[in-house]
Amino acid sequence: MYVCLCNGVTDRQIRSCVAEGAGTMKDLRECLGVGTRCGRCAPFAKSLLKEAAPAAPQAFELSAAG
Repeated sequence: MYVCLCNGVTDRQIRSCVAEGAGTMKDLRECLGVGTRCGRCAPFAKSLLKEAAPAAPQAFELSAAG
């Protein structure tokens, strides 16, 4: 489903970005542009980030190191 209508970002893209190492909203903004326009998607994107992060343990390792 679409999470960010302004940039056409889906939940699958967010999960994929997290699986590739994104661990923060800043990472999602840089990777996908989430929350860079109107910002209405940010709360849901953040909840997806938290939900997807346990499934991608390397995301925690990268964000903890950085």
